[in-house]
Amino acid sequence: MSEAIIRTDFEFPKQKDVYHGKVRDVYNIDDELLVMVASDRISAFDVVLPKGIPFKGQVLNQIAEKFLDATSDIVPNWKIASPDPMVTIGKYCNPFPVEMIIRGYLTGSSWRTYKSGARDICGVPVPDGLKEHQRFPEPIVTPTTKATEGHDEDISKEEIIKQGLVSPEDYAQLEDFTIKLFQRGTEIAAEKGLILVDTKYEFGKIGDQIYLIDEIHTPDSSRYFYADEYEERFAKGEQQKQLSKEFVREWLMENGFQGKEGQDVPEMNESFVNSVSERYIELYEQVTGEKFIKVPADSVHERIETNINNYLK
Repeated sequence: MSEAIIRTDFEFPKQKDVYHGKVRDVYNIDDELLVMVASDRISAFDVVLPKGIPFKGQVLNQIAEKFLDATSDIVPNWKIASPDPMVTIGKYCNPFPVEMIIRGYLTGSSWRTYKSGARDICGVPVPDGLKEHQRFPEPIVTPTTKATEGHDEDISKEEIIKQGLVSPEDYAQLEDFTIKLFQRGTEIAAEKGLILVDTKYEFGKIGDQIYLIDEIHTPDSSRYFYADEYEERFAKGEQQKQLSKEFVREWLMENGFQGKEGQDVPEMNESFVNSVSERYIELYEQVTGEKFIKVPADSVHERIETNINNYLK
């Protein structure tokens, strides 16, 4: 198995700073361009796990690249070029401090919230009597704050506007873009025999123009079910077969970890790491309908640095 890329520390011409996120290393080039390197780090419960997942960064970057291109008629996006399989270069935008999460089904954290007795998810009322993985009559938008450190927090549309995080006018636009992007993603997934269950979008601004930023419809930001098995599994009350990072969260929970204070991340053995890598590659092939081509990992840091420098020239 190839070596995973855990971290980069490059110095590019006109570089002002670098931000190491949970998964991506983001280089600011003179407040004009962002160079985003998708590493092989993996996070769950807002914690970066100790081992990387080979080829994960390539999977994320190349899926996001395809979906940014496939949705650019709905909302302009930040992407300019992808000079390396693990790199996207794009416009420097001022990000909104919220993540726009949209859910078509009662699954994952929304199900855990519902099961605990809540009938309101981020200000959206949800009726009694629903079952896990049940489809909502219409997708619901359930935003969170965008935390620079620690956990993102659920928040309602009303609270976002009240706190002045986003203006009423901009929020209306963000919500409209979110619904339209989810519809497009749903249609593309259906063509591949998948259900886009839920996802998140991030947006930023240059002047008065809103842009879609970061990744889109990847297994880190989205959850997919297999369409052909959904109805039968739901009728039997069985868990859905899904392509997402949820199986990593489930493995962590089974091993006593939910990101809470005092909990230790369980040992990630080679077999588990390889299985996660294979699931990411499987999702790439399912959602794009294309064979995943593993880029050789020899001297990968040098390759990335050279490709970025050649582009910036």
